[in-house]
Amino acid sequence: MKQLGDILLEGGLVTRDQLDSAMSEQIRLGRSLGRVLVEQGVLTEAQLVASLAAQIGMRFVDLSDIQLDGSALGRVPGHVARRHTAIPIGYEDGKLVVAMADPANVFAIDDIRSVAGNGGHIDVKPVVATRNDIVAAIDRYYRAGEELDDLTTELDVFEEEEDLSKVKEITEDAPIVRYVNLLITQAIQDRASDIHLEPTEQDLRVRYRIDGVLHEVMRSPRAIQSGVISRLKIMADINIAERRIPQDGRLSVTAHGKKVDLRVATLPTVWGEKVVMRILDNSTARMDLEDLGFSPYNFGVFSKSYVKPYGMILVTGPTGSGKSTTLYATLNVVNKPEVNIITVEDPVEYRLPGINQVQVNNKAGLNFAAALRSILRSDPDIVLIGEIRDHETAQIAIEASLTGHLVLSTLHTNDAPSAITRLTEMGIEPFLVGSALDCVLAQRLARRLCSKCKEPFEPTEEQLEKIGYRPRPDDPSPTFFRPIGCSNCSKTGYKGRLALHEVMAMDDDIERMTVERASSTQISTVAIDHGMRVLREDGLLKASQGVTSLDEIFRVVA
Repeated sequence: MKQLGDILLEGGLVTRDQLDSAMSEQIRLGRSLGRVLVEQGVLTEAQLVASLAAQIGMRFVDLSDIQLDGSALGRVPGHVARRHTAIPIGYEDGKLVVAMADPANVFAIDDIRSVAGNGGHIDVKPVVATRNDIVAAIDRYYRAGEELDDLTTELDVFEEEEDLSKVKEITEDAPIVRYVNLLITQAIQDRASDIHLEPTEQDLRVRYRIDGVLHEVMRSPRAIQSGVISRLKIMADINIAERRIPQDGRLSVTAHGKKVDLRVATLPTVWGEKVVMRILDNSTARMDLEDLGFSPYNFGVFSKSYVKPYGMILVTGPTGSGKSTTLYATLNVVNKPEVNIITVEDPVEYRLPGINQVQVNNKAGLNFAAALRSILRSDPDIVLIGEIRDHETAQIAIEASLTGHLVLSTLHTNDAPSAITRLTEMGIEPFLVGSALDCVLAQRLARRLCSKCKEPFEPTEEQLEKIGYRPRPDDPSPTFFRPIGCSNCSKTGYKGRLALHEVMAMDDDIERMTVERASSTQISTVAIDHGMRVLREDGLLKASQGVTSLDEIFRVVA
């Protein structure tokens, strides 16, 4: 067996001088060499444990960097995991892989093998992790079940008809509070964008939307439904006595050292109120345009539009396609002290420093059109409109762009050329649309392939021809990958998302066709002739670069 010092030197983790100094301290203090190096700040705890694992010929895993397999976790109860400071993380070759702080503890391995086998037989493969990482993972992955046990034992069933004092008393109870906090922190940890709490006839279903796809995470007893929903309504400052109409609110939590806002919406259903919470990570609003996955060509076209002092820029796509993120990233580029930026949004999702943001309030008569009229009297240079929904808003926005303002907004259309026909259908004169509109960006969000398990493959010439892949001369050589699935990506094969773009810049030909009321298909043909990449082409380019898969492109783009 190699000495620890030799392993550290070979791995480049310490220098000879550092090792000699630590060995002198080891003799003087009577402590282990590794502990002395950690105390001196030469090694981290994880580096020490990884080196000790290498010394005994075992694999080290960093639990903060992988997603644990839920089916493996379910084999070992939380109290057993805590007793032995060990946690199952997945399977390899039919064996249950267990991360342990002390992999030499044969009694722990036997105990885990016994409970995991559930009367049958399963082999256990121990790997090494730091004690702190294992304790943190146990707290994270096993708390949900334990809190659920607390709820079912500590809470009595209470019916909808009971008085509000009873509701408030129960929703302030510690298990309810901890359970709700757990739902939110777990969702943030799992990179969820939305939390769905859905009452059913038998239970309360909890689902997270991760990378655009819903995943069921747990089912809770129906007995706790009213308590959990009322607790959320109190946190979001929503009327808990009103259960017959939809309501919405907002709440803020601190998770993992950062403040996160959540937009809460309730919806009455036949089995009770459904609650959906949109997680608003403020770091999203501070993203740079370069982080959004623009191809060099598309970025070049789009960047020419927002540097102009006036004109209209539209971002189109369905709900949840990242339109707001793109607009905020554009505002971050143009936000300077000498520029007055005012936004009107419904709702204001992210608070941006240095920007005047107006919240639409339809009950008070402050709709998009009314807010816009007031905004234009406030000497703005740049105006952001959350969405153009009607003729009046579109008319004011067009006029603002023609009178020296840069206007950014969103529109619900399937592609970029359709934005022109959508505006004319709203009753805007085509010559005004042609003069005011400067650029239209259509986009979709596709899941990004997991970097740890994606597998390269070579489609045949016939397959490439069938999907319409026709690389341009300046495109890089294609390298296609497909998803496999591992513990890092929860067996999905994907982790994170990227945007697909279609950028149409207005030119003389497209402006002339707009005035002539040409169809979106005719405009699209001309735009493609002038260099526009359609959404599918941009998606195929990104698939050929290995960042997403062909199946994912066909899922999000027609």
